[in-house]
Amino acid sequence: MARGGVNKAVVQAARLAILARGENPSIDAVRIEMGNTGSKTTIHRYLKELDDGSERAETPSEPIDDELAGLVARLAQRLKEQAQEPIDQARTQFDQQRKELEIQLTEARQANTELHQQYEIQSLALTQESEALHETRAMLQTEQTRNAGLNQALADFDLRLQDKDVQIRSLEEKHLHARDALEHYRNAIKEQREQEQSRHEGQLQQIQMELRQAQQSALVRQDEITQLHRDNERLLTENRGTLRELGLLQEQLKHTHSRQDQLLEQVNRIDSERTLLQERLRAALLESQSLKQSVDEQSQINKALEIDLLKTQASLDESLRLAAVIATAPDASESEKSD
Repeated sequence: MARGGVNKAVVQAARLAILARGENPSIDAVRIEMGNTGSKTTIHRYLKELDDGSERAETPSEPIDDELAGLVARLAQRLKEQAQEPIDQARTQFDQQRKELEIQLTEARQANTELHQQYEIQSLALTQESEALHETRAMLQTEQTRNAGLNQALADFDLRLQDKDVQIRSLEEKHLHARDALEHYRNAIKEQREQEQSRHEGQLQQIQMELRQAQQSALVRQDEITQLHRDNERLLTENRGTLRELGLLQEQLKHTHSRQDQLLEQVNRIDSERTLLQERLRAALLESQSLKQSVDEQSQINKALEIDLLKTQASLDESLRLAAVIATAPDASESEKSD
C-alpha cells in the first residue's frame, strides 16, 4: 500500500521531471524528487508499470531475450532494495544499541570517578583522624608525665610533713622532760627546805642564796619552756601551711585525673570513629571493585557487539557483492547479444 499523497501520477510526474533533466529516473532519485516520501517498493512498482507501458508503446514486438534481460534487471533491483531494508534496519538497531551502551559506559565511568573521589576524601579524613589521634596521645603522654611529677612532688611534701611531725614530737618530748625536771627540782627544793628548817639559823643565809640561785635557774628554765612553746606554735603554723599546700596539690591531682579520664574517653571515641571510617572505606572499595567488574563485563559486551557488527558488515558487503553481480548479469547478457 502506498502512503498518503503518493500515487502513480505523482511518481510519473517526478519521473518525467528527472528525464527532462537528462538524468536516470532511479527509485532513490524519484523518491528525492517527491520530497523523500513514499516507500521504495511502491515507487518501484509504479516505475515498473510506467516502464512497461512505455516499452509496450515503443516496441510492441520486443524480443523475448530483451524482455527477459529487463525482467532480470528489475528482479535484481528489487532484490537489492529488499536486501537493503533489513540491512538498514539492522544498522539502525545496532547504532541505537551502541549509543545506549556508550551512555551506560559513560555513566559507569562517572560512577567509578565519584567512588574514587569518595575514596580519596575518606582517605584524607582517615589521615586527619590519625593525626588527631597522635596529637591526643601526645597530650595524654604529656599529662601523664605532669601527673608523675605532681605525684613525686606530693611524695616530697609527705616526707617534709613527716619530718615536721618528727620535729614537733621531739619538741613536745623536750617540753615534757623540762617540765618534769622543773617539777622534780621544785619537789627537791621543797624537801630540802623542810629538812633544813630545823638546822641552824646560821645556815639560813646560805639556804636563801641557794634558793635565789634555784629561782634564777627556774627562771632560765621558764624562759626555755616559753621558747619551746613559741617554737611549737611556729611549727604548728608551718604544719597548717603545709597541709593547705597538700590540699591544693590533692585538688590539682584530682583535676589531673579528671583531665586524664577525659583524654582517655576522647582517644576511645577517636578509635571508634577510625574503625567506622575503615569500615566505610572497605565498603567503598568493594563497591568500586563491583563497578569495575561491571565495566569489564560491559566492555566484553561491547567487544561482542563489535564482532557482531563486523559480521553484519561482512554479510552486508557479501549481499552488496551478490547484488552487484546480479545487477551486472543483464549488462553481460546484452553485451553478448550485441556481439
